[in-house]
Amino acid sequence: MTADTGFDPPHLTAVDHAIGAAIAARKLPGAVYHLERGAARYEQAYGRLSYDEDAAAVSTATVFDAASLSKVLVTAPAVLMLAEEGRIDLEAPITRYFAQCTGGGKDAITVRQLLTHTSGLASGLPARPAWQGKQAALALACQQVVTHPPGSFFRYSDINYILLGLLVERTADMPLDRFAQERIFAPLGMRHTGYRPLERLPAASIAPTQRGATEAAQLPTAHGDLAPGALLQGVVHDPTVRRMGGVGGSAGVFSTVGDVARFARMLLGNGALDGVRILKPDSVRLLTTVQSPSGIASLRGMGMDIDSPYAKRPRGTVYPVGSYGHTGFTGCILWIDPQSHSFYVFLSNRVYPDDRSVVLPLYTQLGTLTAQAASTALQ
Repeated sequence: MTADTGFDPPHLTAVDHAIGAAIAARKLPGAVYHLERGAARYEQAYGRLSYDEDAAAVSTATVFDAASLSKVLVTAPAVLMLAEEGRIDLEAPITRYFAQCTGGGKDAITVRQLLTHTSGLASGLPARPAWQGKQAALALACQQVVTHPPGSFFRYSDINYILLGLLVERTADMPLDRFAQERIFAPLGMRHTGYRPLERLPAASIAPTQRGATEAAQLPTAHGDLAPGALLQGVVHDPTVRRMGGVGGSAGVFSTVGDVARFARMLLGNGALDGVRILKPDSVRLLTTVQSPSGIASLRGMGMDIDSPYAKRPRGTVYPVGSYGHTGFTGCILWIDPQSHSFYVFLSNRVYPDDRSVVLPLYTQLGTLTAQAASTALQ
């Protein structure tokens, strides 16, 4: 055993080799990984920020676009916090909060169904005709027609969490990014986490994501499309959230591996970390245990994935059903096993430079190797 980490070295070596092989195959330019069980911790950085020969090395302090991890780092816990305070009713129809969302089968959609991805809404908002701003996003969401009766069908949908993010803003009477900073990031000591990181961090500290098709130096267009030659570095990769100004319930958070690990520790602490309570234990239960309607095969909490098709790879072949977590399109994983009191975080920029790389086999390797390593941790 290594005194520095508390894990068996061969398992850590296997993790290093798996990530290193993916980098060598140009599946991703760089990544960070964190494994933890109790006092046993292992954290490592790999590769470079880009494939350029002079690119800086990734460090454990590198800030990554966390993509859909935003749903579980901010949006779902924010909704549950406001439910604790009586400002949101999880069983209420969304039309109680957004009267403009009536019609098209949406009157029956509840807040719970948005959280569990069983609303029957489509997976995302249309990009055309061009639109911009949160109010336009709300109007588009409210124009959608359900494809299945609410509560009868699972479909992972960004629209669900766009609406939830706007619900947080409406009921808390403050922007989502401010709520996240004041109620989640600052209390948890997540000092490097937030939306629109260029407002507080140098671009060089942030892993780039996608580059436009030509080398002409331009900026992302206002309506969310990536302009030719534009490099997204500190600007959210998700085009819908770019149209919303960089802050949305579905994406937009940038973070470091250490900060995401603090969030995971809070959940394993039943909603509290270092003497600071973020969520009540019952809210942690709602977030992390099965809350899907009966008859739905894809099992979700009110935020976390448990046993949907998206869960199988990051869970790997060893962690049991009942472990939970989430992934992000940019190449990110948070996976937690309450049974062994262990978790891992993986952040990468696999979408650099052209959004074509597939790293799903690596997810399975990491989930499996992590569980094997966690089983050897010092007690």
